[in-house]
Amino acid sequence: MNPVIDYTTPLSRPARVRLELKTLLALALPIMVAQLATTAMGFVDAVMAGRVGPRDLAAVALGNSIWVPVFLLMTGTLLATTPKVAQRFGAGTFDEIGPLVRQALWLALVVGLIATLALLGAEPILHIMNVDPELIGPCMEYLQGIATGLPAVALYHVLRCFSDGLGRTRPAMVLGLCGLALNIPLNYIFIYGHLGLPAMGGVGCGWATALVMWFMALGMAGWARWAPAYQSSRLFNRFDWPQWTVIKRLLGIGLPIGIAVFAESSIFAVIALLIGSLGATVVAGHQIALNFSSLVFMIPYSLGMAVTVRVGQALGRRQPREARFAAGVGMGTALAYACLSASLMFWLRGPIAAIYTGDPVVIEVASMLIVYAALFQFSDAIQVTAAGALRGYQDTRVTMILTLFAYWGIGLPVGYILGLTDWLGAASGPSGLWQGLIVGLSCAALMLSIRLARSARKQIRISRLAD
Repeated sequence: MNPVIDYTTPLSRPARVRLELKTLLALALPIMVAQLATTAMGFVDAVMAGRVGPRDLAAVALGNSIWVPVFLLMTGTLLATTPKVAQRFGAGTFDEIGPLVRQALWLALVVGLIATLALLGAEPILHIMNVDPELIGPCMEYLQGIATGLPAVALYHVLRCFSDGLGRTRPAMVLGLCGLALNIPLNYIFIYGHLGLPAMGGVGCGWATALVMWFMALGMAGWARWAPAYQSSRLFNRFDWPQWTVIKRLLGIGLPIGIAVFAESSIFAVIALLIGSLGATVVAGHQIALNFSSLVFMIPYSLGMAVTVRVGQALGRRQPREARFAAGVGMGTALAYACLSASLMFWLRGPIAAIYTGDPVVIEVASMLIVYAALFQFSDAIQVTAAGALRGYQDTRVTMILTLFAYWGIGLPVGYILGLTDWLGAASGPSGLWQGLIVGLSCAALMLSIRLARSARKQIRISRLAD
């Protein structure tokens, strides 16, 4: 169980910060390792596909621009499991956790199948966005491989949220590392053709990733079934048919989360598709910058997930001041990390790009875009941590509206105007589109911070009235 800060003890503010930071990091570090391992699979895919050739890297890049937003919409919707489990755990109502998670698993199965069908029918999107015809075929073959693993990863994600909500973040870390270790040899087998399989090139990364998804789902199910820490929830003690009232409540919290996460990720996807008409070299450079920035983003994203648990458990114990304090420490930690990551990305932009490819033209494009990725580290860290805290408060609908407005109402139009029109001067291509990202993320960071402050004050007022 996570330690509880007792506000009746005469601790100084620095001591309270140190205690909360220690508790938060103990929860967040395994999540960070798990997220980095999962994201590193994409990094490995990009590097191994890039070694085959720019065409293979571009096909994987375009495939990622399709399936990653779908994946995030799906898993974001399922994130409602974490705060609901965390609040019940904090309140000590363990008998309510198992039935809740069983309904979340039904929801996962449905959304996983829907996501699979969405990927299998994604080809018209590539045509609409005028993607190079030579890239459409391998891109769709890559997506077909990924699609076979989406139901598994949906089930895995619910079980992971269940474990995280209990404060047990180590299983996701162990399975993430095992999945990464398995992904590398599977990529090698499918890309280059071994064990009797044909050489698939970059397309093989999709099938390797799908196998890893099934491995992680089965691993998490086994852990939750037999580990002693999960027995009080009685998840596997009985079978429940779907109950619409419970699933509806999960969707009421989770769907806005999924849409908000999708709103952010889909901007990157739309930009990738818009850039697709500029040729494989530009697409490859964009993919390198996006892939590495996504890897760096996993640290504040993991902090946000840990803050969700801390806030949810504190509210379950009816300690809204502890919840607000945890959110504040989490945001401060994320901002400190952003200072470090932005500095290193700016300083090492050339060597970073060279990890992915030896093509000097692609390296030049990627290095330029990594500078913009470094600049939005600050706003990205703030907005994702604030969003995580708001999930803990189960304040997701307004968060969704603010996120949609920031990304689609401000960021994307600004990027389109700067990058693809001459309204404010000569079109700057990918640079202008990434500048729009900075504007959108900054607006999101400001608005979500204000919303978080209001939600925290509201919970404290409710607590005072109840007392």
